[in-house]
Amino acid sequence: MRQTSFLLAVAMAVFAFPGAAAAAPAADAAKTYKVFIFAGQSNAQGKINKATLDAQVQDPKTRDLYKHLRKDDQWLVRDDVFATYQNNRTGPLTLGFGSSGRTGSELEFGWMMGEHFEEPVVIVKTCQGGISLCQGFRPPSAGMPSEEKLQAQLTAAQARAKSRKQPPPTLEEIKRQYGEWYRLIFSDLRALSDNWGRTLPPLKEGDGRYYNIKARNWEKDYPALAGRKPELAGVVWFQGWNDQYGGAELEYESNLKRFITDLRKDLGTPNLPFVIVAMGQNGSKPAAGAMLTIRDAQMAMNDVSEFKDNVRAFRSDLLVDKDAERLHAERQKNPEWKTYGSDDAYHYYGSAIWYMRIGHAAGEAMLDLLKKQGR
Repeated sequence: MRQTSFLLAVAMAVFAFPGAAAAAPAADAAKTYKVFIFAGQSNAQGKINKATLDAQVQDPKTRDLYKHLRKDDQWLVRDDVFATYQNNRTGPLTLGFGSSGRTGSELEFGWMMGEHFEEPVVIVKTCQGGISLCQGFRPPSAGMPSEEKLQAQLTAAQARAKSRKQPPPTLEEIKRQYGEWYRLIFSDLRALSDNWGRTLPPLKEGDGRYYNIKARNWEKDYPALAGRKPELAGVVWFQGWNDQYGGAELEYESNLKRFITDLRKDLGTPNLPFVIVAMGQNGSKPAAGAMLTIRDAQMAMNDVSEFKDNVRAFRSDLLVDKDAERLHAERQKNPEWKTYGSDDAYHYYGSAIWYMRIGHAAGEAMLDLLKKQGR
């Protein structure tokens, strides 16, 4: 394992100046670096506030949880594990690869992968708040919804646009939203490298963040990757909230099975390890309604015969941070709340402990699947 210790302010500067990453000897051309896809919506982005982490590393009750991430009272920055988030935040793994400068489960997950592999590791995050599996991440084999549903969606979208004095969307624009984030996964991978050994599916004109993107020069920016080829090693799926509405929960199980199958087919990786973080925002309370339906659909992937030993789902509610859960109810009057969380239940309270536990559980599940494949 290789680590570089910087003050966090310096660590953040690495994002802006990626060439500052520590140099490493060029590897033989036949060697690889391991690539993990981290996909989903806002909880895949990550919602840990830095102030919460800084408070917990000063608290005797919690500081030992982070001792592997720190040295000499500083946050460590790895020089063998890298992350890229929507191709605009890229650098050695440390704090700050979540949404709006926050941190997510990728920190603990990536740390574990870095400890496991001799080869360098890259985590590619394709995630955005409010993206459903039934629409944004919709797999190709699921097809389009009925014309009736599309027309109803168009009518509602046009009414919203009118109330906001915006141009009304067209039916084609509505249709393009289906599968857009599924396609953006491949765009993010192309931004990492154009050396995948196969042609990845293209975006549609007008899609998302970028179109016909060219790969950046990662080898120049991060010499640890020089002379190496990317090798897909696994997927972490952390999503579910927006499928609770409009009946989308009823098709979640079939959509998720198709998503896994389609993604593997399009990537040319039939048994690519796939870890699912099942919905758990209910915490200590029993899940109910659409949330329970989605969680059951996610956990059902453990029982799909063709997914045996290559897909693993686990319940995130069983990892709840009970202190954050308790203090959230007292947040207006109890200053201790800021030591444990910074958000609401749908974002796991912004609990560093909960997100870190999820990252660790995802890492354990991934390592077990990799072990079963002899990797």
